[in-house]
Amino acid sequence: MTEGCTFCDIVDGTVPTHRVFEDADTVAFLDRRPVFKGHVLLVPRRHVVTLADLPADLISPLFTVAQRLSGAMVAGLGAQGSFVAMNNVVSQSVAHLHVHIVPRTKGDGLRGFFWPRTHYADEAEAADYAARIMSALHG
Repeated sequence: MTEGCTFCDIVDGTVPTHRVFEDADTVAFLDRRPVFKGHVLLVPRRHVVTLADLPADLISPLFTVAQRLSGAMVAGLGAQGSFVAMNNVVSQSVAHLHVHIVPRTKGDGLRGFFWPRTHYADEAEAADYAARIMSALHG
């Protein structure tokens, strides 16, 4: 854990969030400012800043979970597909490696790399999206 890192604080539970998955190596949670509702951030538990810094032993665990989350967008949210992305330094709002997994539907308005942001109506709506993704992961 790195002091002052928001994602490390989420991993250790000192910052509340809507977790959708966690295992020994990773934690996935809803983005507070989602591109579309159900937008998940997947982080390694270990503090790593960029993909280039990711140790070889974490590559498979991280991307196996990203793959599962991508499928959960379809199964749990009814999306037609997903957008999976990662920034390294430039546009990386938190200096802790994170993978964006965003539900997509044809005609949803996402163009290129312009990411408009939305908000959940309330905590109950966010919790519902998190539960639907968790259910798809475990179903």
